[in-house]
Amino acid sequence: MADYTTSRPGTTNHLAGESSPYLLAHAHNPVDWYPWGDEALSLARELDRPIFLSIGYSSCHWCHVMERESFENEEIAAILNEHFVSIKIDREQRPDLDHIYMTFTQAMTGAGGWPMSVFLAPNLKPFFAGTYFPPDDLYNRPGFRKVLTEIAKAYQESKASIIESSEGIFDEIRTHLLRTSPETLLSDRLLIAGANGLMQTFDHSHGGFGSAPKFPHATELSFFLHHYKRTGDLSFLQAAEKALTAMARGGIYDQIGGGFARYSTDAHWVVPHFEKMLYDNALLVTTYVEAFQITKREAYRRIVKETLDFILNEMTDDSGGFYSALDADSEGEEGRFYLWEKSELQAALGEDAPLFCRYFNVNERSNFEGRNILYLDANSDRVREESKKADFDTFISACKAKLSELRSKRVRPGTDDKILTSWNGLAVSALTRGFQITNDARYLDTAKKNASFVREELYRD
Repeated sequence: MADYTTSRPGTTNHLAGESSPYLLAHAHNPVDWYPWGDEALSLARELDRPIFLSIGYSSCHWCHVMERESFENEEIAAILNEHFVSIKIDREQRPDLDHIYMTFTQAMTGAGGWPMSVFLAPNLKPFFAGTYFPPDDLYNRPGFRKVLTEIAKAYQESKASIIESSEGIFDEIRTHLLRTSPETLLSDRLLIAGANGLMQTFDHSHGGFGSAPKFPHATELSFFLHHYKRTGDLSFLQAAEKALTAMARGGIYDQIGGGFARYSTDAHWVVPHFEKMLYDNALLVTTYVEAFQITKREAYRRIVKETLDFILNEMTDDSGGFYSALDADSEGEEGRFYLWEKSELQAALGEDAPLFCRYFNVNERSNFEGRNILYLDANSDRVREESKKADFDTFISACKAKLSELRSKRVRPGTDDKILTSWNGLAVSALTRGFQITNDARYLDTAKKNASFVREELYRD
């Protein structure tokens, strides 16, 4: 397990006894954090203080940024400790609470995300929310110091109206959360309408849905593949292949170690948000398996193998369980583990470096904060063709092996070693589907071991 502790090792708050790596990361903040529970909620009622609820997860880059800027700031911590009861939640441990308060945040701000910052009356009804706040006014966002000061003042001076408004707001949220849609028959007509509706949002230039930031949407691409098989409409297969090929060639895919980052910050799939999640990779493996079964394209089977190997190598516990995520940051920098300076590649690869660098679009200018993200594009195809190498793939594999060995000596991103039943189920499905097209016994053996672990450790009668 990675060491998530921060500064102030001599000081601990009420998170020190928790099991979540995300909560433990904040156990030495000067903020007097509490986990969600009777102690904190009773204290808020007893002291008649508003609750500051901060929800995030361990591999969230902006969660780390807000911690460094605000939660380790003694002045901001003093405001929180004097005027609020501060509660930290790992959204992956409490998706129920995350869903409730995210609904409020999205309704109030028109957007959502993590870290999620919600202010509640002692009756647990929210009255103000946002996501990341810089410590001072910046990025057209109000500074966290100002937000805390103004909310504390407003609660002291207008408590009755705040509580009254929070009651009304939460009644609307409750109605929304409890609303159920009428039962609908899953007919061919409905499936066709859904597929056509999705196609309206498809990016035919770069693949995927919508614009930046761009998420993989594995289940939607799987739906396109199934829709093609059911109807024979080639446009849906072409769209799915466009996205799957673009992602596999882009920076969102780890070209050295395999596995996908959570999303791309640009529309071209080049610059990832570097955190790697178990559920993303499991879902994408299944979709690439389906694409291979339809097209027999070897590139898709290669992505399946490399991604499953990534899960085996970096996200598997000795017990048989699968970890939840790898952090976006290492050494205090986003993506540091995955990025390359051209001089590093030249030193590692010697005379092979020029061809490798041209193929993966590495240059002196860099494409991310002074370093390079490796990715493939049309230029890469020209480089391959012009190289005249009959064994080009063997050449690239040998270079990757050298760089993988070099990268293994770097400081690794933190690992969120929570083992979540639902995500482990997705991984078992991915491993067994991967075995179907590779006949690699490691995948089936690992799936069996995980199934036994889930049965023995996570199952309740």
